[in-house]
Amino acid sequence: MTLRADTPPATAEVPRFTPIQRWIHRTTAALMGLCVATAACLYIPQLAELVGRRDLVVTLHQWSGLALPVPVLAGLASRAFRADLGRLNRFGPHDRTWLRAVLRRDRRHGSRPAAKFNAGQKIYASWIAGATLVMLATGLMMWFTHLTPLLWRTSATFVHDWLALTIGIVLAGHIGMAVADPESRRGMRTGRVSRQWAEREHPLWRR
Repeated sequence: MTLRADTPPATAEVPRFTPIQRWIHRTTAALMGLCVATAACLYIPQLAELVGRRDLVVTLHQWSGLALPVPVLAGLASRAFRADLGRLNRFGPHDRTWLRAVLRRDRRHGSRPAAKFNAGQKIYASWIAGATLVMLATGLMMWFTHLTPLLWRTSATFVHDWLALTIGIVLAGHIGMAVADPESRRGMRTGRVSRQWAEREHPLWRR
């Protein structure tokens, strides 16, 4: 028995992300990493003593935080990126099925249907986008102290500090999941994934 000429081989690769999308992810990751690293140097005494030059660290933290939304805003010029934002913003019945399977610790692939992005990725993307905007707003209140009342600045500092800790924990989980899935990392690194992985992990994805 021979395969039809138009039948793709099981080992074929399929495109997942464009160069623009990968650039957005890498640039955002670099800026976020710089924000987290400089924040750690500002709030952990041992790191502060080790690094020194507090004024430089503060400046790097401020400007990297201010630049954090820039890659996403620039990426809006890409049709593929806008399409993926639309996919991340839509939550369907299959996403609720995926979440129920996760809560039941059901690890069977058939119990976790997903399109291009699974429900966990959608929740993470929405949460990190909202958290980034809150961090930007509270950071600006702390930076330009003369623009807001003392009560606002005090509240902004409280929210900024605790949300920064939460972001650090969530990012650690995000990185841990990426480390556990080499094929997903390859998709973000090269823009392509194996057809077998796509059909197993994202069976509803219409490529």
